[in-house]
Amino acid sequence: MTPLDQKINTHFTGLVVRKDLVKTVKGNAIVPSYVLEYLLGQYCATSDEPTIQTGIETVKEILARHYVHRNEAGLVRSNIKEKGRYKVIDKISVDLNDKRDVYQAQFTNLGIKEVLVDSDTVKKHPKLLVGGVWCIADLEYEFTEDKSVSPWILSTLKPIQLSHFDFDRYVEARKQFTTDEWIDLVVQSIGFNPEKFGKRSKLTQLVRLIPFCERNYNLIELGPKGTGKSHLYSEFSPHGILISGGEVSVPKLFVNNSSGKVGLVGYWDCVAFDEFAGKQKRVDKALVDIMKNYMANKSFSRGVETLGAEASMVFVGNTQHTVPYMLKHADLFCELPDHFHDSAFLDRIHFYIPGWEVDIIRGEMFSSGYGFVVDYLAEILRSLRNHDYSDRYKDHFILSSDISTRDRDGINKTFSGLMKILFPQGGATKDEVEELLRFAIEGRKRVKDQLMRMDSTYHKVSFSYQGSDGQAKPVTTLEEEEHPGCYHKTIAEGEDGIVSVAAQPDVPQGPSTSLAAAEPVLKEKHLTFQENQKGLSFDTLLGPYLKGATTITITDPYIRLFYQVRNFMEFLETVVKHKAPDEEVSVHLVTTEDEFKGEQQKDCFEKMRESASSVGVNFTWEFDGTGTIHARHIVTDHGWKITMDRGLDLFQHYEMNDAFTFANRLQQYRPCKAFEVTFIKTGESD
Repeated sequence: MTPLDQKINTHFTGLVVRKDLVKTVKGNAIVPSYVLEYLLGQYCATSDEPTIQTGIETVKEILARHYVHRNEAGLVRSNIKEKGRYKVIDKISVDLNDKRDVYQAQFTNLGIKEVLVDSDTVKKHPKLLVGGVWCIADLEYEFTEDKSVSPWILSTLKPIQLSHFDFDRYVEARKQFTTDEWIDLVVQSIGFNPEKFGKRSKLTQLVRLIPFCERNYNLIELGPKGTGKSHLYSEFSPHGILISGGEVSVPKLFVNNSSGKVGLVGYWDCVAFDEFAGKQKRVDKALVDIMKNYMANKSFSRGVETLGAEASMVFVGNTQHTVPYMLKHADLFCELPDHFHDSAFLDRIHFYIPGWEVDIIRGEMFSSGYGFVVDYLAEILRSLRNHDYSDRYKDHFILSSDISTRDRDGINKTFSGLMKILFPQGGATKDEVEELLRFAIEGRKRVKDQLMRMDSTYHKVSFSYQGSDGQAKPVTTLEEEEHPGCYHKTIAEGEDGIVSVAAQPDVPQGPSTSLAAAEPVLKEKHLTFQENQKGLSFDTLLGPYLKGATTITITDPYIRLFYQVRNFMEFLETVVKHKAPDEEVSVHLVTTEDEFKGEQQKDCFEKMRESASSVGVNFTWEFDGTGTIHARHIVTDHGWKITMDRGLDLFQHYEMNDAFTFANRLQQYRPCKAFEVTFIKTGESD
């Protein structure tokens, strides 16, 4: 176990499980992760390996004997008949038969219905009435000649979710972890390996949890396929439900006026709409109008009566185009059906997760470390819905007066949700508060900026805040930094029906830190890049400053692991691209020798030396024997020094073994890490 895993087991004994066990026990069972982790939590919530192995076998046996596979439903029904009584794990839903004045259950996989359920059970577990609940149930079989009476009898029913927890213990244990450790613990609890994510990407994953801990939170995530957008809402919590966007209706979602039956928003903490995007989808305009009112006012009408509800709304869908294409030709909501591509509806969204920043899920991204049993974390998040942390930044920061009430609500709810997840015990530092506040502002700004493109009645807003020094600190979105030339546009439709895109007046075309706006004349400057920013390459960042140099010295202690050596090879490629064919350039590397793979490191350098010599680059290297070098910089003999706080290690992990991905072939398609670079004129020139 890692030191973090050991710490997790020490402070949350019996409440955590090794996350790779879910895959081990799942087999071909089509069942949510929280059901499997409920069972694992009963038998494998320990770090003792023999106990874990015994527990795995127990859980596998329980699933083999009691989980109902659809293709084996006949055999299970036969077992119940022959034995008289049998325990099953299945998804159960209940309906009221008003002709007979009884409640009747339907077992999804088992394929039986009209099973009598007593009123007390329904009152205790009302979610049985809407969408169904995974349960462990004891069924009995008693045949009768009366055809109106079902032979199936439900003797006991227990929903698969935690029955109780100690919130105070949770808060006390949280105090034993640093912020970074706690973030990694929550990321592992979701099922991901935190080492494969940067800080910004981890926060993005945490935003997906906010609908479970914040009442009436409206979230949208649009992005490429395969990034796990809907996974959390179907697998994570027994308090959330995922429905297909095409299966939504007013009676199902809100209320059936003829029967008076309240829909999903009355029973679930989070209602997520899968496959929400799609221009060709048909949408009921009446549904959109009711959703607008509910998302703004937390209420809906049933005839003359107005009802309130607390369900958060999540919309996830796939995009078909790249971000620059959408910004140039339309907006970041352009994939939505026409009735949802409505400024009044979209203005209710509190946060827009940029799904294009989220990596496509690969096997190596899943965690094998310890995390909370998910139904335990789900109960914690649910209990946090009773708290409000939205004012936790007001001792340090003030939002700009330019920010409207609706914008402010979105920012406050996102900030409150992140604070609940990360700092339930309080005690966040000023810098930590500021980081979450900026992230919350960015997510709401992404919504508002697109509304300004779609609807001319929305006016420019200064999304900024002030600290104790009174200085305004503006917030930008990452795509604004990457594509300033097409980000600040308005979309207008002319009389001929042709959509035109025009630059907004009085809006700067991107900050000076953007490469797209870099001056053609070389000058001293300092650039800051955000995590997940794309469009960056050694050619555009460093190439102009290397052109004309005959000697280049690069000092970087971390050219040791294979991916770091590959980065250096790409740096040499940039040198080659920017030198004249009839000139030669000397490149000298000062680094440190790898303690375990020094011979492999030397072999790589030797191969690069031989290859470089054939294209006019004289490559040499030396290992610093003192072990004290920490600087990362590039110095040229024609008067430039480039200091880089990460050296050449600018890019996040990408699939280097896949020759058919553009991130492998072209640096500008790789998300980068957060870093800073300074270009200094030294005056030394040959």
